[in-house]
Amino acid sequence: MRVRAPKQQIPNGSYRFQLLRYALVGLVSNAVGYLFYLLLTHKGVAPKITVTLLYVSTAALAFFGNRRLTFQSRGGFMGPAVRYAIAHSLGYLINLALLAVLVDAAGIPHQWVQLAAIFVVAGYMFLALRWFVFADRSEGKWK
Repeated sequence: MRVRAPKQQIPNGSYRFQLLRYALVGLVSNAVGYLFYLLLTHKGVAPKITVTLLYVSTAALAFFGNRRLTFQSRGGFMGPAVRYAIAHSLGYLINLALLAVLVDAAGIPHQWVQLAAIFVVAGYMFLALRWFVFADRSEGKWK
């Protein structure tokens, strides 16, 4: 007779579920943001100015989705909000650097660079949100 170990249930806070929820929040916010990016640059607004305007607005909206849905944070507001602003500031600088290097220096069309930048910054942001902004408080991190 063979004894089987009980199946482990994957908790809602697991890495895979967080990544899935993060992808859903990001897909919606970035799709809308990218459409506005294309519209504004088509109307003549410079790519870096457009990114600046959209980055701030989409980041603010995504904070609430990621706080509640992705990482299910129920703690205080100000600590995570400040850490979120710090993490997004670095994400913004990564985005601007990609535009400066790949568009200005290498001559790649800005539409393609910004599309790729969305995924580069999203990867960085997931790690920053998981390990810095909404880190597990039960272990005494980032109170």
